Amino acid sequence: MADLSQLVKAYDVRGVVPDQWDERLARLFGAAFVEVTGAGAVVVGHDMRPSSPGLSRAFAEGAADRGADVTEIGLCSTDQLYFASGHLGLPGAMFTASHNPAQYNGIKMCRAGAAPVGQDTGLAEIRALVEGWTESGAPAAVARPGTLERRDTLADYAAHLRSLVDLTGIRRLKAVVDAGNGMGGHTVPTVLDGLPIDVVALYFELDGTFPNHEANPLDPKNLVDLQAKVRETGADIGLAFDGDADRCFVIDERGEPVSPSAITALVAARELAKHPGGTVIHNLITSHSVPEVVREHGGEPVRTRVGHSFIKQEMARTGAIFGGEHSAHYYFRDFWNADTGMLAALHVLAALGEQAGPLSELVRAYDRYAASGEINSTVADQPGRMAAVKAAYAGGENVTVDELDGLTVTTPDWWFNLRASNTEPLLRLNVEARDAATVARVRDEVLAVVRA
Repeated sequence: MADLSQLVKAYDVRGVVPDQWDERLARLFGAAFVEVTGAGAVVVGHDMRPSSPGLSRAFAEGAADRGADVTEIGLCSTDQLYFASGHLGLPGAMFTASHNPAQYNGIKMCRAGAAPVGQDTGLAEIRALVEGWTESGAPAAVARPGTLERRDTLADYAAHLRSLVDLTGIRRLKAVVDAGNGMGGHTVPTVLDGLPIDVVALYFELDGTFPNHEANPLDPKNLVDLQAKVRETGADIGLAFDGDADRCFVIDERGEPVSPSAITALVAARELAKHPGGTVIHNLITSHSVPEVVREHGGEPVRTRVGHSFIKQEMARTGAIFGGEHSAHYYFRDFWNADTGMLAALHVLAALGEQAGPLSELVRAYDRYAASGEINSTVADQPGRMAAVKAAYAGGENVTVDELDGLTVTTPDWWFNLRASNTEPLLRLNVEARDAATVARVRDEVLAVVRA
């Protein structure tokens, strides 16, 4: 029996092609997906990576082998696949490795209505079937194999997003958009077409070899070109999308990055204006600005662990209207609780265009604290170092400690979270305080214990 433990992750399938997986395995994943979900029909899409069309078609054929009718939507962003799953009411599969290098590919799977498929919601069973079938061979085709049908959903996806945010009356804006040769180059022109926004396009050519820079806007080096172009053109805003265009990172008119926590707070305030008294989900690494802004606008903040499965579970449980993460993932009830960077970008463009000031001034109300960013430390004994940090702070005056996700230590003036990586021998530290000097002091104190 094959061992797919390195290929099947907590929330998706991801690995190197063809070293770790290929079209033969993709076909088995398609069959197993139908077997586990019991789907009579599925929707399948893919990004611009060289291996994506072949893998996507193989998965579709495997699904059809088990009797499912397959709607192939071809090139799409991940949130466009979620739209198709929600709009058509079908389980879906998206072929992408997001921001990973060109030799990688993967599958993000969901049930009808874009409900995520992870280890606890079907992915473990899918893996077990595929592992068994690699040894015994695929099951015999069913009596009535399913059909394969092509369908373009881009215009419907764009129309849905624009129905949720009205940009027709905003002042004219100049926006530099860096698609990183990813799927933003496919979706942005259609979504923004006809709006009072002059788009300066960077790297809109679909190219899964990423010739200009990695399509990962969380890494500062991948924002350099966008920052320079914003300054050079005198643009009002810069937007950077990752490879599958489900995350969006924002740059202000000075070329400075805007914290995803500030974007979360801004969008939360706008969503609460539409849905008074609503619940907003945020993970525990987002700034304390987020729950403060939510409460100020009459909403109910709910704090969760890091990870999209936890966000989506809490959104479903609480009926939340919106959720945001420090990693620039933004989730909307109006989008089947799925994440869409494009919808968050439309909210920011609308907020900017509805008033006369620059973006840096607009976001100041939502960006109230100094932060360290994530700092990684390689350690041999993660539990031991975590325990040492807890011992150093627990019981201190005005100190609260919780272990919802790693270790969070909070005082009236600062807080930090220390979490272990699931895949590497790392501890990840985030510190926030009222000023940069306090951030530096707390950061150095905690790192001295972590790295002792």
